[in-house]
Order: sequence, then structure tokens, then C-alpha cells
Amino acid sequence: MEATPSLACANKCVFCWRHHTNPVGKSWKWKMDDPVDIVNAAIGQHTKMVKQMKGVPGVKPEKLAEGLSPRHCALSLVGEPIMYPEINVLVDELHRRHISTFLVTNAQFPDKIKAMRPITQLYVSVDAATKKSLKVVDRPLFSDFWERFLDSLKSLHDKDQRTVYRLTLVKGWNAEEIDAYANLLSLGQPDFIEIKGVTYCGSSATSKLTMENVPWHSDVKEFSEALALKSGGVYEVACEHAHSCCVLLAKVDKFKINGKWHTWIDYDRFHELVTSGKPFKSQDYMAMTPSWAVYGAEEGGFDPDQSRYKKERRHGAAALKD
Repeated sequence: MEATPSLACANKCVFCWRHHTNPVGKSWKWKMDDPVDIVNAAIGQHTKMVKQMKGVPGVKPEKLAEGLSPRHCALSLVGEPIMYPEINVLVDELHRRHISTFLVTNAQFPDKIKAMRPITQLYVSVDAATKKSLKVVDRPLFSDFWERFLDSLKSLHDKDQRTVYRLTLVKGWNAEEIDAYANLLSLGQPDFIEIKGVTYCGSSATSKLTMENVPWHSDVKEFSEALALKSGGVYEVACEHAHSCCVLLAKVDKFKINGKWHTWIDYDRFHELVTSGKPFKSQDYMAMTPSWAVYGAEEGGFDPDQSRYKKERRHGAAALKD
């Protein structure tokens, strides 16, 4: 399930899929919905959307049924979720229902990051690596955006649960800043670095992006390998998902055990740890990475137990093939 408790954001990123139809602001100034109401509404809307897939070619009944009971929530749909004043209560409610939490913050509210209670995985968007390029790519509202950005990265350093730098590569805008990105690694020392190519969401009056700015998966791999090398062995390329144009770097000393990557998550264990109320760390709920997800695997991140369906155009009509 993908959701957000806040449509608003303190940035106006050039690659925002909403094309800036959502509100912006430096602080919360809107009517606040109850966190439990938000969770209930999110699940309701999610299941309503999933039900619409019934009968669609390629959708298996068992997968449809599974989708009607969400077990994971990405708080990253739009806006800046960490702006929501009751974000910790909302996260606690998701955990109470045994729904894991993946929150993405846009690196402008370091104090909010510090105040976050344990979640499954906390991402900070690292959309550029220099003050000049960050201003161009994110178009932030804060005048001290660079200081806030650096403090947001530093705030990850003291988090015990899984932390991630999330890099969105935009050719011609930020994909050439390898050295500058490498210099940021020591600030937050995240568990993972997720590197993905930008998704082109169409033209608009608020964005100059075109398909020329979208990197190939080979470009993302080349960048990832170079950044891992720049880390001096602290990080290695661990996983990839070719369809998502995405590569994952992981900390070697934490997640590579006896030569095997453990970048997956033991969700049952995570919920046990959260429920216990005792301190816990990233390694306490890690799981071994499947061979098909390891970087360089022939499957390219695709689960071989699942079928892939591709649309094929024939004489103007769409046909499906396995």
C-alpha cells in the first residue's frame, strides 16, 4: 500500500509526478485528520483500487486476494509525510495492525527525522550532491535548504533501524556528481544507498524534463559501481531490479555475512521487536537475499516463481504473451 498523511511539501522537485498541483509550505498549517482515520481510509482506498483488477489478464486470484490485505505501507506517495504532526502515532497504528512502514522524507526537516520512532525502513531523498544542483533539482522553499539537507543526512547516523540514502538520477542534472555524492556518505552512514533512474511523468509547464533525462539501467549500474568504488569498500553493489531501473548498495560490515548478502527483511521478526518495546538494530530483522535479487544475477531482480506478462502489438491490437 502506498499512502501519505501530507499532500504538502517544502520542495517543488523537477521530477514530481504531481506537476506541483499539491500545496507547498514550510510548516503544517492545514486541518489535521486523525491518524487512525487516515490509516482506515488508506486501507479502504487501497482495497477499492485492488478490487478493480479483478478479471484483468495476468492477475491471479490468489494474488488479488493477497492484495486486499496490505502488509506493507510506503509512506511516499506524494508530499512530505514527516510534516504530519502525528506521524509517530500513525506509524504506531500501522505497526499495531502488523503493517510494515517505509517512510521517505525530502531532507528538509532534520528535527522531525530525529523525533521519528522506529520504523521498518527510513529513507532520505538525496536528489543532488551540491548546493547548486540541489537548488535546481528540488527547488526548495527554505533559504537554508542546504544546511537542512546536510542535517537531515546527519540525523540518520544515530538511527538503529534500517536507513537509506535514496538517489534519483536525472541525466544532465545530477548524474555526473559521483565525487560529491561520495563525500556525503560519511555524514549519515546509511545502511543502504538506493539508486534509481528518474521516471518521466509527461510534460508540464512546471518541468523541463524530457525522456532524454531518463537514464538506462546500464547507466544506473555504471553510476552505482563507481559510487561503491568511491566508498573505499564500505559499500558494495548488492542488488538490482532491472524493471525498476534500480540498484542497491549495502554496507558490507553489516549485511554481507560469510560472503552472502542479507538485505531482505524478516517482517515477522520486525513486528516482534517493535511490540517488545526494547531497543533493536537493523541486523536484528535482516534476512538472506534471494539469489535472483543479488546484483548480476541472470534474473535481474525478477522472482522466477512469478510469471511475467508483456503486451505485444500485432496489427494494431494488443495481445498478451507469457
